[in-house]
Amino acid sequence: MKKFIGFFLALSLILSCNNKKNIPDVSDIKADFEWIRFDKEFFAIDSDNVIPGLNQLQQKHPMLTGIFLQSILGLDSASVVPGVRQFLSLSNRLYDTINTVFKNTSDIEKEFKKSFQFVKYYFPNYNIPNVATVAGPVDALAQSESGPTPDFLRPGLLGISLQFYLGKNFSIYKDPFFIENVAPTYRSRRFSKEYIVSDAMKLISEDLFPYQASSKSLIEQMVEKGKQWYILDKFLPTTPDSIKTGYTQQQLDWCTENEGLIWSYIVKNEDLNSLNPVVIQTYIGEAPFTQGFSQELSPGNLGQWLGWQIVKKFVSKNKEMTPDEVMLTDTRKIINEAKYKPK
Repeated sequence: MKKFIGFFLALSLILSCNNKKNIPDVSDIKADFEWIRFDKEFFAIDSDNVIPGLNQLQQKHPMLTGIFLQSILGLDSASVVPGVRQFLSLSNRLYDTINTVFKNTSDIEKEFKKSFQFVKYYFPNYNIPNVATVAGPVDALAQSESGPTPDFLRPGLLGISLQFYLGKNFSIYKDPFFIENVAPTYRSRRFSKEYIVSDAMKLISEDLFPYQASSKSLIEQMVEKGKQWYILDKFLPTTPDSIKTGYTQQQLDWCTENEGLIWSYIVKNEDLNSLNPVVIQTYIGEAPFTQGFSQELSPGNLGQWLGWQIVKKFVSKNKEMTPDEVMLTDTRKIINEAKYKPK
């Protein structure tokens, strides 16, 4: 009897948590996509007989093969065969690690499906892309509106670069050259598989709502960045905030506990309407911490977290608005109506 009571208590807690976040039931939403292990297919090519394997890949995945050879490996038509042969011979040990870490990806596939169901729930007309895993060089970070990213998005295709999700203690990530030229430690600590879907959904949100505030003031850019995390929360409602924001739990706790002090400091020491790119970069740029605050406890990109709180304050006063309407609302309207004054 006690076991049954315990079970129902646990169930009620889960349901109450879901209700608090107003998480919709998306179990019947259709969100079909193909999961492509391009990394396995590519590394199955015989390095002594490259051309037949490449031809097969080109026929099966024409767009993806072109992206991988040209944009990731950086090869032109004249250098494809020797370049592929060299990459295969030099990367066997790296791929052995990738194949070990990602031997089974069923959990990640399920997480993608659930997230895509939320995307389709809120944006029914959005075309869900196929998802392809690739394994490229460890210096091949792509660029997005949010900065360097391990992934890439093209029409109908979402690419996941597995070499950037091997765990924060992977030896290459700790190499001085990698730290200096590819990703500093505060970034590479997020190079773990639990960040894959969150990183991918950031690209989806940018695809839905391209960032268009780069010429606007500090406070407007903070709120526009906050919108990105607001919509990400809709796509990943049960994912920990530490994964979505990239902050450590300690940094998140510090932000929550000191929200009023953080806001007061910025209001007193900065012009919220500043257009100075140095000031804006201080608060919405990637960094190990935010200047003016604790180097041990503050996260970089603190302005985006504050912008997120402003958006949530606005939404709490406009509960009838859909996520689409919130995202399209003028930033100044959000700022004015939120009346954000944390204590």
